[in-house]
Amino acid sequence: MSETTGPGRVRAPGYGPSDRGWFLGAGLSLIWTFPTLLSLWELPNVWAAVAGSGIVVVFAAIFLLSVPVIRRMPVRFARLVPAGILLALSLSLVPWLGADVRWMWTFVGVAVAVSRVGRAVVFSIIAVLAAVSFLVGVHEGTFLSALNAAIIVSVSFMMFSFVENVVTLEKLRTAQEQVAELAAERERGRVARDVHDILGHSLTVITVKTELAGRLMDAGSPAARDEIAQIEQLSRGALADVRATVHGYRGVSISGELAAARAALESAGVTAELPGSTEQVPSDRRELAGWVVREAVTNVVRHAGASVCRVSLDGRSIDVADDGRGPSGAPSSGSGLAGLRERVETTGARMSVGRSDLGGFRVRVTW
Repeated sequence: MSETTGPGRVRAPGYGPSDRGWFLGAGLSLIWTFPTLLSLWELPNVWAAVAGSGIVVVFAAIFLLSVPVIRRMPVRFARLVPAGILLALSLSLVPWLGADVRWMWTFVGVAVAVSRVGRAVVFSIIAVLAAVSFLVGVHEGTFLSALNAAIIVSVSFMMFSFVENVVTLEKLRTAQEQVAELAAERERGRVARDVHDILGHSLTVITVKTELAGRLMDAGSPAARDEIAQIEQLSRGALADVRATVHGYRGVSISGELAAARAALESAGVTAELPGSTEQVPSDRRELAGWVVREAVTNVVRHAGASVCRVSLDGRSIDVADDGRGPSGAPSSGSGLAGLRERVETTGARMSVGRSDLGGFRVRVTW
């Protein structure tokens, strides 16, 4: 059976670092079974000593395997089975050791503490185990009864706290992995959105200018050379923008996008009605306004079939409208506007699309 260790990750069966740490610590603690073995070998009956020693060896093996077994048991209260087996094995030594078997109950308490069945259940079982140990000692008339009960309680609770810390660390590690994956997914989305917006705009302008350059060349106009030079500049700029976007440091400004929009619209034969100033746009909204202009104007050039495109700005909103085909001919649910909407909503702003007062399509973003 495999074990899930994080989102989308599966660990192959086997023992992890925490299991190896348990084996080391639990193995050292088994030194405290030596007094029990010595008591057994003081028995006059050799076969009783051998049988009792075998039980202690089985007891030690089950104690060592308790944590790895518990970690792989999906049923909650089934995790108490190792502790129950340890208790039963200790009681099987009563015919030879009598009340002294209670000194092995510290191992039982630890097995309960690491069972992960819940704080109330663990505390209740450990308290009952310590109380029984104390009462048995009192019945035997030994002053060590309180010491044995105190050892059971203190060691078991210490192990319970240790296990809780380990579980908390595992949860934190899983949460960190999830955060890392979400951050990576968000970054992939950012790069995909930015590359789409950058290339969509640049390639649209390049296409329009290429068509214009072709017509000018057919007409023998010297202006074709200027158009081709501009196409080269646009291509180089798009390549630089893509590289910068991949590295995460590309910036967009409303003034720069308005200048690019004017060039793109004029190349497409669309009259550009653009604001003469961008000072009214808050500084923290200038980049967002630039993205709105970029995507909306790209859609006008590509899809609208418009003759006029108007960009309006104020301190609370930006509006891009045209007199083209209107909402029925605009890609209102396309990847470009969908990416723009995601970008807008990420900043806490709102975006709406619909028919403009010019008779065509409108994109409006308010903040």
